[in-house]
Amino acid sequence: MDFLRPASLDEALAMKERTPGAVPIAGGTDIMVELNFDKRRPPALLDLGRVAELGTWTEENGHVRLGATVPYTRIETELADVLPGLAMASRTVGSPQIRNRGTVGGNLGSASPAGDAHPPLLTVAATVEVASTRGTRTVPIGEFFLGPKRSALAEDELITAVTVPRAAGPQQFAKVGTRNAMVIAVCSFGLSLDLAARRVGTGIGSAGPVPLRAEAAADYAAEVLAWESPEPLPKDVSREFGELVAAAAQPIDDVRGSAAYRRHALAVLARRTLSWAWQDRERWT
Repeated sequence: MDFLRPASLDEALAMKERTPGAVPIAGGTDIMVELNFDKRRPPALLDLGRVAELGTWTEENGHVRLGATVPYTRIETELADVLPGLAMASRTVGSPQIRNRGTVGGNLGSASPAGDAHPPLLTVAATVEVASTRGTRTVPIGEFFLGPKRSALAEDELITAVTVPRAAGPQQFAKVGTRNAMVIAVCSFGLSLDLAARRVGTGIGSAGPVPLRAEAAADYAAEVLAWESPEPLPKDVSREFGELVAAAAQPIDDVRGSAAYRRHALAVLARRTLSWAWQDRERWT
């Protein structure tokens, strides 16, 4: 297996064109596990650690452009007030060592339905920037995932960034696992409230072949929520919202949990995150 170490993005794209089977590596938190267990043996690893263009984030026109190799730790510490949902999800990823190395770009590249970054990105309609020697294009997050560990990336393309709208209201993320930390989600749920537009965003993880939105639940909540009322969230609203989220899932039985448990847990997560976000509205007014 070859180990390729480009020093610039142009060099990385040229290497990817010459060796389409080369697997990009930044933190290596996914691919190294597969290599260690001999589940994968690509022709080359493409180390992006020296590509400075991928390791920065910028904010412009109400959006954050997050470079593909910015680690979770920096999202937690530098973007918690700007992208709170993604920061919450980042805090749940692995151990501190893994968060120091792991990246949203790598999470997207693996295209796992259980990726922790995916639900928060779905809630705000983020876009994924991909590039090759042929040029750069953007893919809406809802069109990026094609199936379990399959994405819209062409063989010669690399993920260069993800563009995420700045939070326009409270955001939440929660997941269920077999223990409190360092665990793959049995299921997860992301929520965002856009207070000005009176819009609700949803994202379901680890309960379908790809990360999913709960469109009916979002439409229901946007219609029935008393956006200008200081009153607590009515229990019947949170209950119905939870049931609609559970209905939107497409879970299976596997070693981490049953389909029935995933639906039940998602209903609970949806009720709780909507209640927490509703209580947090005062901070955004």
